[in-house]
Amino acid sequence: MVRVICVLIGYVFGLFQTGYFYGKAHGIDIREHGSGNSGTTNTLRVLGTKAGLIVFAGDCLKCIIAVTIVRFLFGQSHPDIIYLLCLYTGAGAILGHNYPFYMNFRGGKGIAATAGMVIAFHPYFTIMGVILFFTIFFTTHYVSLGSLLVYLGLMIELVIFGQRGLFTGMTQGNLIEMYILFGCLTVLAFWKHRENIKRLIHGQERKTYLTKKNKAD
Repeated sequence: MVRVICVLIGYVFGLFQTGYFYGKAHGIDIREHGSGNSGTTNTLRVLGTKAGLIVFAGDCLKCIIAVTIVRFLFGQSHPDIIYLLCLYTGAGAILGHNYPFYMNFRGGKGIAATAGMVIAFHPYFTIMGVILFFTIFFTTHYVSLGSLLVYLGLMIELVIFGQRGLFTGMTQGNLIEMYILFGCLTVLAFWKHRENIKRLIHGQERKTYLTKKNKAD
């Protein structure tokens, strides 16, 4: 039951569509422009770097807040599985972001929400994620490629650190549950990026810059 509660808490916070509300505040529905996505990358391309950073921060923060609340609620009563509960909360936030019921389940792709989950989950994973993403991004300027490779990297890191005893007190069964859950999130990320993957394969993926070059691409 506690797992369901965590997913619901995450989902509620994930429903706050920063990109959509930011766009509305500036007189547009962000989903009617660019890629039609309400997330950070499309906002950055359509409304500029400042807007993209604000949306990224908002979508990241909503997941951090949700996980922090779960830590406060269940940290004392379920210390042995708190990392697992944090992951369930993050999963809920990602689902809320990707599939908001009041927007006909048409949201973002969950990458900024995932960043918030990772930040709130454990500092080791935050460092690895930041290094991997920005190395790929500044080398290729493909946000999608960086996002997907970060997911794969975090999945590998989770298993390695999990088996080396980072998550003190967790049973092997709970660890496997955590691996499966993160694996499902990884599959979801690849599914949401399926069109990007096709464009990457055919060399047609659009590059993203933290400059006005986005307007010209």
